[in-house]
Amino acid sequence: MKKDNNITAIPNYVSVLEELKAKIKKTQYKTALSINKKLILLYWEIGAIILTQQKEQGWGSKVIEHLSKDLSHSFPGMKGFSPRNLKYMRKLAEMYVDEVIVQQLVAQIPWGHNVRLLDSVAKHEERIWYVNQTIKNGWSRNVVMLLLNLKLGILSQNMLVSLIFIFLLWTAK
Repeated sequence: MKKDNNITAIPNYVSVLEELKAKIKKTQYKTALSINKKLILLYWEIGAIILTQQKEQGWGSKVIEHLSKDLSHSFPGMKGFSPRNLKYMRKLAEMYVDEVIVQQLVAQIPWGHNVRLLDSVAKHEERIWYVNQTIKNGWSRNVVMLLLNLKLGILSQNMLVSLIFIFLLWTAK
C-alpha cells in the first residue's frame, strides 16, 4: 500500500487545525485587549499625576518635556512618552475624572481611538456614546474619524466614498 503524503487526508486534521487556529487568534485578541486596558489605565494614572502636579505645584510645559526625556531614557524599549502623548494622558485624566469610567469603558478601546475622541468631542456624554458604539460595533479608528468628520461636516470625496462603502458592508450583514 502506497503511503499518502497528503496531510489533509488524515481524519479530522483540517477541522482540528481550524479549531487550533481559532483558539490562538482568540487568545491573541484577548491578550492584546488586556495589554491595551492596562496601558490606558497607566496612561490615565500618569495623566492624573501630571494634572495634580500642575494644579498644586504649578508645573508647566517644560516639566512635561523633561518628563518625556527622562521616561523615554528610563524605558528605551517603550514608546508613548513624547511630550505630545504626555499631554494627551493629562487630557485623558482631565476629561475622565472618574477612574471607574476609564476602567469599564475607555480602556476597552485603543489609545488612538481615545486620542481622536479627546481631540474631536468636547461633550463628555457624547464621548462616552462614541466609546460605547466603538465597543459595541467594533469600529476601527478610520470609522470613528469618518463619523466624526461627517458630524463636523468635514468630508472629502474619498471620505464620502469610504463612508458609503462601510454603510454597504454594514447593511450586507
